[in-house]
Amino acid sequence: MSQAEIAPPAAPRARNPLWTFGILRSELTTTLRRWRTLALLGVLAAVPVLIGIAVRIETGDGSSPGPGGGGGGPAFLSQVTNNGLFLVFAALAVTLPVFLPMAVGVVAGDSVAGEANAGTLRYLLVAPAGRTRLLLTKYASVLVFCLVATLVVALSALVVGSLLFPVGEVTTISGTRIGFGEGLLRAGLIAVVVAASLTGFAAIGLFVSTLTSSGIAAMAATVGLLITVQIVDTIPQLSGAHPYLFPHYWMSYADLLRAPVYWDEVVKNLGLQGLYAAVFGSAAWARFTTKDITV
Repeated sequence: MSQAEIAPPAAPRARNPLWTFGILRSELTTTLRRWRTLALLGVLAAVPVLIGIAVRIETGDGSSPGPGGGGGGPAFLSQVTNNGLFLVFAALAVTLPVFLPMAVGVVAGDSVAGEANAGTLRYLLVAPAGRTRLLLTKYASVLVFCLVATLVVALSALVVGSLLFPVGEVTTISGTRIGFGEGLLRAGLIAVVVAASLTGFAAIGLFVSTLTSSGIAAMAATVGLLITVQIVDTIPQLSGAHPYLFPHYWMSYADLLRAPVYWDEVVKNLGLQGLYAAVFGSAAWARFTTKDITV
């Protein structure tokens, strides 16, 4: 018996951590360069522009925005004419219930199913990444998109608000005044909280994406689920279930404009998103790691 025949098998090489970052970088590049993604970001950036122009036209005669000049409409809209920074808060209030989560639903729903439909998922699994690491990379890229999409809305609103309206000290919901610098910090914090509010829904979209090989079907199912849950959250007879629905506390970011900041519902929102992320992330992992990839 030769020495080669009795030699113990070589230990498997440890995976290079840079490999994980390489996959994530490649995934982010692919996601953010898609025409569909760029179109979604373009629509999100246009929403604050349209709001700002509409408010500017309506208040050209000195009246307040809203029906009959009474300051109606989305949250913070009546304060935009006094301080352009409020356009950030108003734009997030307009986009958060529908536009932002729909964009996230499209990206999350297509994350795995789109690869399967294109026939590239099998080739990704051939690389020494493993299904768990690949799934985590997919989810991380969706979370980055959540932040990018939210920042696109916030930055667009900040630029438009600064160009069309005066900026200065910010009057909080509590009636106190804070400096413009602190107002900018509050706006940045609100953008981060809004992005974090989408993490639970992103996990749901990722899970749905593992159930089918059709990207269009996964996107449609994810967005359809969003609309259904939003409707349920408005039915008074189902109020007992409302605190457990992932969008129920989305608008709690407004409490960050109080002095002092009111954290209770913000913490409830982040805790609920973490729970959804854990449950549906685990379900996505269980499905994806046992899924038979044939295409």
